[in-house]
Amino acid sequence: MTALVRPTPPPGRPVAWRQRSRLVRWWRLWRTSRPRTFTEKVRYKMLRDHRALMVTFSDKHAVRDYVAARVGTHVLPRLHHVLDDPQQLCSVDLPPAFVLKPTHGSGVAVIVSEQAQPEARLPDLDAAWTYHHVRPEHAPTSHLSALAEVWLSKLYGQGPNREWAYGHVPRRLVVEEFLTGPTGTVPDDYKFFVFHGVVRYVQVDRGRFDARTQDFFTPDWDHLPLSGGHGWADPPLPRPERLPEMIRIAERLAEETDFVRVDLYDLPDRVVFGELSSFPAGGDSPFEPASFDLEFGRHWTPPRRYA
Repeated sequence: MTALVRPTPPPGRPVAWRQRSRLVRWWRLWRTSRPRTFTEKVRYKMLRDHRALMVTFSDKHAVRDYVAARVGTHVLPRLHHVLDDPQQLCSVDLPPAFVLKPTHGSGVAVIVSEQAQPEARLPDLDAAWTYHHVRPEHAPTSHLSALAEVWLSKLYGQGPNREWAYGHVPRRLVVEEFLTGPTGTVPDDYKFFVFHGVVRYVQVDRGRFDARTQDFFTPDWDHLPLSGGHGWADPPLPRPERLPEMIRIAERLAEETDFVRVDLYDLPDRVVFGELSSFPAGGDSPFEPASFDLEFGRHWTPPRRYA
């Protein structure tokens, strides 16, 4: 039987009362007891699925071993460093281009490469938890280590009543390979929604640091009239040649759970793993029109109990 991990926050890390209140938890358990839509089922899963597997999926370093065991090391981005202390960034050898991110959260990274916009700069420390792409001359290690200090000081996931798994991930830094798409810039991000081991939808994000677009497709590459908050690509995105391979990888990585979103990159020479998301947007994913929230949820039957 898979070990259970109880959703308790790390000691000394304050969490808003509503995110640690048992009363709030009971109310949310009752409210999500009969989920129908995708967002309702994500909230259902957040509150009930306390398997150690969820922590592994959330850990940007530990998940690499899981991916290697199920698919192979060939899909992993090259790992340069794993650091416990942000000050180590000032003493280790960093390649000319790389990605720096914390292990215990989502929605944050610094990409350093010559392909960044010349005017791009690192954020101030009070806006540290974001994505940024800057050139090497604008990424001094002193600033990077200060940002990393802020990252490691934060409890991501809002405590035991929200995305609890992140609170159990050791807080470290990873420095990984900078991935480039066909044009030499940041590649498109393919996000596969896998329900009970079957890919049902594919989200494609393009231009994260420029004119960002977002499109949704069926596995047969039929475009869906759905918006998740960004406009559609123009001209329309062509069907990727490696789509069958990416679907196989996504379904292989999702075999042990009822739902997970598998993020992959289709590079000119290979498919590369991005991340596994068990609780996309913390159960607050936007759907326009709203009918797609119910449509996505139609493919997912969460278990009464997660063992």
